[in-house]
Amino acid sequence: MKWEGNRESNNVEDRRGGSFGGLGGRSVGIGTIVIALLGGYVFGINPMTILSLLSGGPVSTQSQVPVQETPANDQMARFVRTVLADTEDTWGAIFRENGGTYQQPRLVLFTGRTPTACGTGDTAAGPFYCPGDQKIYIDLAFYQTMRDRFHVASDFAQAYVIAHEVGHHVQNITGIMEKVEQKRRSLTERQANALSVRVELQADCFAGVWAHHANRARQILEQGDVESALKAASAIGDDALQKQAQGYVVPDSFTHGTSEQRMRWFQRGIETGDLNRCNTFAEKSV
Repeated sequence: MKWEGNRESNNVEDRRGGSFGGLGGRSVGIGTIVIALLGGYVFGINPMTILSLLSGGPVSTQSQVPVQETPANDQMARFVRTVLADTEDTWGAIFRENGGTYQQPRLVLFTGRTPTACGTGDTAAGPFYCPGDQKIYIDLAFYQTMRDRFHVASDFAQAYVIAHEVGHHVQNITGIMEKVEQKRRSLTERQANALSVRVELQADCFAGVWAHHANRARQILEQGDVESALKAASAIGDDALQKQAQGYVVPDSFTHGTSEQRMRWFQRGIETGDLNRCNTFAEKSV
């Protein structure tokens, strides 16, 4: 992926190195984190919300947190800023073409845990988007996990992770997320999980739409980039993760989609660049 020398976003908060104590003021053990992850996996609930509740902390917090100056030689932070800037430029143009104005999200770099409007964010939850404060949260250690656990190391695969979370932001500011949450209240657990899958697959498709338009405007893609992103999408499919963790899969508990689905919807976005082709909610089967 060609990114060096491109514009860097100013919408990045660097909270790395800050100390925020335990969740809700208490320390949290690995057992609590495991329970939260399993609860989120089975019930489709944000793991950060479960962590906050289990630790006695508030679901929403307005805590003041220190933001530091990012060193100029921090290559990974520069990469994140550049990718975020590219999504800003791309989605800004798409919104203008459709008569709207794109509201840019902020991206927070953190280490370990950090307060958010969705509860206390924890590294164990992976990168996530919080609609309450319209911020994307990433612990850069996740990229090491991608390399070590999923054997995915390309820049474009890492950019796909950011673009996916930006896709959730697009869902939020266009009202899709609100409609989904309203509908979820009347659904069974199984139906709610199936709806969550459609939300996640649309975010994958939106990530592909970004890549399509960014490459057309700035020629960012290099040989092997698309394949690496597809490999990343495959590695984090519900079926792949469940099989790796427990040796078998439970389809009714899927909340993000299978490896095949995630690859297919990302590919649809990158091949067409058409938002209308990303309407997972209109498809009889995803």
